Amino acid sequence: MNATMPTNQTTAAAKVATPDENEDKYLTFSLENEGYGVEILRVCEIIGLIDITPLPRTPPYVKGVINLRGAIIPVIDLRARFSMPAQEYTEETCVIVVEVIDTAMDEMFQVGAIVDRVSEVLRIPKEQVEPAPSFSGSLNTDFIMGMGKLDNAVLILLDVDRVLAEVDADELLELAADPEPPADTEPELLEQPPAQAQAA
Repeated sequence: MNATMPTNQTTAAAKVATPDENEDKYLTFSLENEGYGVEILRVCEIIGLIDITPLPRTPPYVKGVINLRGAIIPVIDLRARFSMPAQEYTEETCVIVVEVIDTAMDEMFQVGAIVDRVSEVLRIPKEQVEPAPSFSGSLNTDFIMGMGKLDNAVLILLDVDRVLAEVDADELLELAADPEPPADTEPELLEQPPAQAQAA
């Protein structure tokens, strides 16, 4: 399924029908010409890039909030989240709206993630998913839920809860409603994910 969205166009193609039908399915997308995937069950919808209202004194990767049919949703830039170099947005740039679970607060909220382009929905059986690799030093791979083995490549499967763990949706929504910001915080950026490897 080609899921590339032109600017300002929305789709519900990623909405799920039943959990069983979409088990082991991942929405795939690109950042810096590398392939990534998120569980389709966490994807609410894909939208083209729309107007984003910036918020004061937020981490560099938080672009602001959008008004999506009356719902105010925080938006982050995954390139900035992974300390990748910035690039101009194009017609292929998309926002993937995902559901994030805050286990500490026992609640779920929606966050938009800006990606270079959306590719397709793939089924990757559990037996084709390897654990995240271990690296010496300070490289953080906690946000990788696994590596999906494809025919001739490896797909980095992201744990959206860990990737967006430091995004406080309630605080961002309060900032959107009240221009007076709280005390400044600067959470650490994640390390850039390892480059996509070619399967042996």
